[in-house]
Amino acid sequence: MTQADARACKAVVLAAGHDQATRDLLLRGLANSTVIEQCLANVTAVVPAKDVIIVVDEHDHSVRQLLGESWTYVTQTVQAGTGDAVRCARHELAGFVGDVLVSYGDTPMLRSSSLRGLKWKHELKQAQFSLLTAILPDAGDYGRVLRDQSGRVTEIVESTDLTSAAAGVHEVNVGAYIIDNELLIPKLDELAATGEHRLTELAEHLIGDGTVVASYAILDPDEVQGINTDAELSRAADIVLKRLFAPSHAVETGQIAFGTGGWRAKIGEGYTIHNVRRLCQAIANEVTRNGTEKMGVVIGGDRRFLSAESVQAAAEVFAGNNIAAKVLVEDVPTPLVTFAVPYVECAYGLIFTASHNPPQYNGLKVFRADGSLPLEDETNRYQVEANSFTQADVVALDYGLATTAGLVTEVDLTNAYVEAVEALLDVPAMRQSTTPLRVLIDPMYGTSQLTLGMILSDARVRAEFIHERHNPLFGGHSPAPSLEALSTLIEMVKSRGVFNLGMATDGDSDRIGIVDENGRYVSTNELLVLIYWYLHEVRGITGGVVRNLSTTHLLDRMAEHLGEKHLEVPVGFKHITAGMQQIDALMGGESSGGFTMRGWILGKDGIFACALVCEMLVKTGKPLSQLLDEVFAITGRLTQIETGVPATPAMRVEVPRRMTAAAPSEVAGVAVERIDTYDGIKIRLVDGSWVLLRFSGTEPVLRMVAEADTTERTQQLIDWVKGFAGA
Repeated sequence: MTQADARACKAVVLAAGHDQATRDLLLRGLANSTVIEQCLANVTAVVPAKDVIIVVDEHDHSVRQLLGESWTYVTQTVQAGTGDAVRCARHELAGFVGDVLVSYGDTPMLRSSSLRGLKWKHELKQAQFSLLTAILPDAGDYGRVLRDQSGRVTEIVESTDLTSAAAGVHEVNVGAYIIDNELLIPKLDELAATGEHRLTELAEHLIGDGTVVASYAILDPDEVQGINTDAELSRAADIVLKRLFAPSHAVETGQIAFGTGGWRAKIGEGYTIHNVRRLCQAIANEVTRNGTEKMGVVIGGDRRFLSAESVQAAAEVFAGNNIAAKVLVEDVPTPLVTFAVPYVECAYGLIFTASHNPPQYNGLKVFRADGSLPLEDETNRYQVEANSFTQADVVALDYGLATTAGLVTEVDLTNAYVEAVEALLDVPAMRQSTTPLRVLIDPMYGTSQLTLGMILSDARVRAEFIHERHNPLFGGHSPAPSLEALSTLIEMVKSRGVFNLGMATDGDSDRIGIVDENGRYVSTNELLVLIYWYLHEVRGITGGVVRNLSTTHLLDRMAEHLGEKHLEVPVGFKHITAGMQQIDALMGGESSGGFTMRGWILGKDGIFACALVCEMLVKTGKPLSQLLDEVFAITGRLTQIETGVPATPAMRVEVPRRMTAAAPSEVAGVAVERIDTYDGIKIRLVDGSWVLLRFSGTEPVLRMVAEADTTERTQQLIDWVKGFAGA
């Protein structure tokens, strides 16, 4: 059976309730709507809204007032049971040839996919009556569904009538049905004449009468959560949060969702060319609304699977909307696109990349005209509009035609980017060094080799690259420049003994990793403090510093020592650059490897950071390890430990709830100064140490970070936070 062959279907949604208290619960908030609105959203994903009939209580007008008069309403004058409620729709169903979906207004957790599964099963089995069932670990007060050896439903046994055999059954009757309209009202009338007024009784009679019966079983117990009490509403709110962050969310819906670093999803699941086109159409619409079509867009991609194809698909969509697209040739680093947007005066810049995520991911970063990342209200607009589109809503023009017409042009901005980076560096001083700097660089199979190689070559730095070839699998691991991922770089610096420095960039080249001359991994926290000192004291550039809340407080100490301002912001580099503008900061950085400075792009740049570190070693004439010792003599030392565990849906609910219910007054024996919850949960202690719990915005991970004056003390904080989170 095809969709065109499907039978006509209407729906009856029961919203009359058995008393005012239960009716009031239908109006309570749930997710971004209300209980009744969530139920209707699920039903209308299967049955058009024009074919939905809502049963309301005769004396209650609140549901009507909430939903508006665009719906079809019928009133139940006497609370005589669920079957009687459906009978109230007899006039609206009169003469209708097709099926009727009956659902409840207080079961918002039923997924639309389950209702659709029930509808398909009903039609494919050519059934006259179908019921939705669920497999529950604890069947509770639900009626049990009994089957014969062939799997045919033979009986529904109420919880009050359970036999020992039925008591061991875990399949229950959920209470949502699809019934041939030819049977529905006549059968309900027959039952009413015998004093039976419930839909369950209708189901039992139809099964016993030999009616052709089908069923669809749901396996997620959360879907069965009804809303009849405040406690049940609270549990439903928890379920909403669990679903929001469940790994299956993108698989089921295919929805586009932005995180702190753009849109990222698994290739072939959430990340598809179809979604690329939908999202680009939404951004093209934004360009049109803003009247910036003539400015156009600049588009690039990294080395991941589908990046090149995504660049072409994006260009076709913008061209189809009469918006010029400048396509960057070959694969490019993200900082080059950030630079390119204001350089070529485009309305937006797009780069297809998933940054440091594992190789099975791809995504899109969007930059505004000034090169900054859009804030949450903007990305929300993109994703809401994109998710509303079908493929038919997308306007696209063939790449070849668009190129011939001049709407798509291929450009190479590598030289322009390199020259802009070199303008910020003291290249003459680097060239004049009597002892050339020797560095080993690991681009992690990413995109930094060409640009960084050109910059260092111009500065007469002897650079040698490893892992530089194109490999979209990134050697089998995430291209993030962490201690664990840079083992080859570390070993080569140690064993060969000729390098002044080891450097790495992540997959799209906006993050940095550093190894000193002895092969010791230098954390980004250490490096940021050193760079800030260098820019201020050696370069003579004044200004404060901005960091995110998971980055070392040593930056604050250095700023105070230098008499400058410091500012803490949420995670996400867009907050770093916004904070820099707020206090006119000299630089901003984050512990995950991001860095930029005033006068450069409004985004992080691992290529510029690598080149600046080389300049610092040349101009100071000191090895990296010695410079770090001198800086820590000013600030003292702090140790930071970061760990992470897979973020289960339950953890996303339970961790904030536990903090709200039982906020600690001390952690590992030290009193709590205050607790901040503007981005995760950050507990600040009176001795200056701190601990952070935060769910990642780019990966399904709960990150736990702690900082204190000793490794032992920091580990105590990490152990405490693991216990608190149940990790």
